[in-house]
Amino acid sequence: MLASAKGTAMARLTVKELLDTRGQRRLTQVFVRTPREAAACEAAGIEMLVAAESQEGRISDLAGIRAAAPGAFITFGLPLGGLADDAEILRESYRLLDFGADAIYCPFGFRAVEAMANRFIPTVGHVGLVPYLSSWFGGFRAVGKTASTALEVWERTRRYEEAGAMAVEMEVVPKEVAAAICERTKMLVIGMGSGQACHVQYLFATDVLGDNEGHIPRHAKQYRDFKSEYARLHRESIEAFRELRSDVQSGTYPAPNNDLTIAPDEFERFLEALG
Repeated sequence: MLASAKGTAMARLTVKELLDTRGQRRLTQVFVRTPREAAACEAAGIEMLVAAESQEGRISDLAGIRAAAPGAFITFGLPLGGLADDAEILRESYRLLDFGADAIYCPFGFRAVEAMANRFIPTVGHVGLVPYLSSWFGGFRAVGKTASTALEVWERTRRYEEAGAMAVEMEVVPKEVAAAICERTKMLVIGMGSGQACHVQYLFATDVLGDNEGHIPRHAKQYRDFKSEYARLHRESIEAFRELRSDVQSGTYPAPNNDLTIAPDEFERFLEALG
């Protein structure tokens, strides 16, 4: 298990404590892909993390992320496909809770959120730009730039609150609209590209670290250039493997200091036993 930080780990916030931070202090949330990223986030004091299983369903990733960041409030995402009804959604949610989730990201609408809330499962909804529904919004673009579409964002936020969600992710919504909604909801608003009024600021680790190979959203901020570093390391890897092959062909590897030896008398007894 990766060490999350030196010294005392930070205390994991409860749902109530998260809600109580509204208007008191700003929180940060990061989508992580690996336990190593989760451990780094916790060591840096990031209070909230999001993780989801890969397409291959590598359950150990979630367990590893939870173990690497014991003090972070972690939301695990339900898979977008393969869940036919509320009963399956609930079973999957309980499975994720067993792996250490503090909350569940639910992409299946208000009825599913209500079913989960009735069983006291902390649930996070999604308003504004929802990437897997982007076709309904005209593609990957801001949502809420007209009065009518801003009211739609508010209406969806209100419906999530009525269904019992603890929070909503608000993605790429004009900052004025987000601020007005934040004042009118009791939920925690997790903003991604929706201005400073949101209670939590949310970014993906791939953007923060600078290893995103695709489009970099306008709202993202790159703090490091891992992509260039990974490219450098790849070049170094090729050279290292080339040098290994050359050493093997020339006979310089393995060298005497790489070899093991046996005491002469023991080797003699071994040869005698061989016959």
